[in-house]
Amino acid sequence: MISRRHLLASPLALAACKKEKANGFDGYAFVANQEGQAVAAVDLTAFVVAKHIRIDGQPKSVLAHPTRDAIYALGTGNGAIYEIDPAQLAFRRKVTVSSDLLDLQLTDTGELWALSRAPRRLLLLDPTNLRPIRQVPLPAEPVSLALAQREPWALVLYEDHPPTLIQRGEGRHVAKFELPHRPTLATFQGNGKAIIFGAREAQALSIYELPSRQLITHLPLALKPERFCLKADGGQLFITGQGLDAVVVVYPYRGEVAETVLAGRAPGAMTVASTPDVDFLFVASPSRNDVSILDIVTHKTVAVVSVGQDPSFLTVTPDNQYVLVLNRTSGDMAVLRLKSIVPNRNKTAPLFTMIPVGSRPVHAVVRSV
Repeated sequence: MISRRHLLASPLALAACKKEKANGFDGYAFVANQEGQAVAAVDLTAFVVAKHIRIDGQPKSVLAHPTRDAIYALGTGNGAIYEIDPAQLAFRRKVTVSSDLLDLQLTDTGELWALSRAPRRLLLLDPTNLRPIRQVPLPAEPVSLALAQREPWALVLYEDHPPTLIQRGEGRHVAKFELPHRPTLATFQGNGKAIIFGAREAQALSIYELPSRQLITHLPLALKPERFCLKADGGQLFITGQGLDAVVVVYPYRGEVAETVLAGRAPGAMTVASTPDVDFLFVASPSRNDVSILDIVTHKTVAVVSVGQDPSFLTVTPDNQYVLVLNRTSGDMAVLRLKSIVPNRNKTAPLFTMIPVGSRPVHAVVRSV
């Protein structure tokens, strides 16, 4: 009989144990735990929660300022913004901007914009004290905001009013869009020269040139668009939504639907990550508790990875080494390592690790040290 000790000491066993060590990412993932009323700071070198930073509200999103040592958390159902010191992993201050803030977004240059429902305003905030620098009145109750990164545009969607285009530098309304169908989501094309609208009930996509507002194309879709994921270079737009267990792939610059690709069951949140050899699209299936990984060039499923319960948000570390998946119901974060994703016959990939992060994690941002 071969003993366990003898087996572990064998050359084959030793070779199997000599896997390439993961270095981790020198930074933190700040995770908004909505029901836990806290932001968890996850050390991405040790892959453990370093600290739960308590706040007196329910955070629904978190942002990292590109040039300041500041993390901002937006509260749910109130007008409060919570600022966190990323170096000390400590709560810094709370500022109430309005009675009801819907959204908080940052541009690559550090402009901090807030969408307020009461009063109806688009606000440019001073990132040092979170006080309004500029206020743009809105004609109706807003529902969502889109910011262009390369051009000075902001677009506001409303429930019962045409979308309005705002020139951020001047803080003024430039135009409104009269669309054939009520848009429910929007994003700017990668170069900021066009705006892409999704109409959920009409199952349609419309692309308009900016600033002329000329219609470039109107495309019927095989599903009700609910989520957009734009590749960094703007060359491909991925869409998920109710009605089909698939991802719709659109080429925005060509103005055409490329393909409708089956991807899990009731696919939801998405993110794009790249290796030196291949670009991957990660697609969460909350009802199946897994993530499908697609090759962006071939649009084929490479692997399916089981994660926690109800995966609802995905993000990528800045070094494109790890994909972080937040699981709302199980309260943890699944970590996938891109180097471990290798096409194989079984279409599987390993889960790198699982980290308990808190109660109902809904959003995260990664910041280097």
